[in-house]
Amino acid sequence: MSREPVEDSGPAAEPASHPDPASDRTPGATAEGAAGWDTAGFGARFLAILVDWVLCLMLAGLVADPPATGWWVYALLIPEYAIFMGRFGQTPGMWLAKIRCASVADAGPIGMARALARTVLMCLVIPVLIMDSYGRGLHDRAVGSIMLSAPRPRS
Repeated sequence: MSREPVEDSGPAAEPASHPDPASDRTPGATAEGAAGWDTAGFGARFLAILVDWVLCLMLAGLVADPPATGWWVYALLIPEYAIFMGRFGQTPGMWLAKIRCASVADAGPIGMARALARTVLMCLVIPVLIMDSYGRGLHDRAVGSIMLSAPRPRS
């Protein structure tokens, strides 16, 4: 089964000869190279957001009573995603689910500004539900990111 090339709003780059989803960086990789990447499945993505949501809910319990009301969870989730995803490519929930968020341009971390924009769009929910054949929601396409499997190396 062939897949359509992934459209990206970012600048065009040279196509990669053989992108490697398990590596931290694949220089020259583009959205067109995503066909060779091991994209993260819906179950792993759901587990990651569930873990991160529960962590933020527990932290919100320290400042709000009850924590499920108000915007405390969002106030914690947005900076968590911006910092962890922007700096390390994955949040604690993503680490547990063995997935990571990568730039389609170079397969590296997307940076804090793009992670912040992606998270704000993700919190609107609708962009997450509109996906392409690679599982990239509108929030991913807007910032040029893709969710990949991130198996840990055996020690």
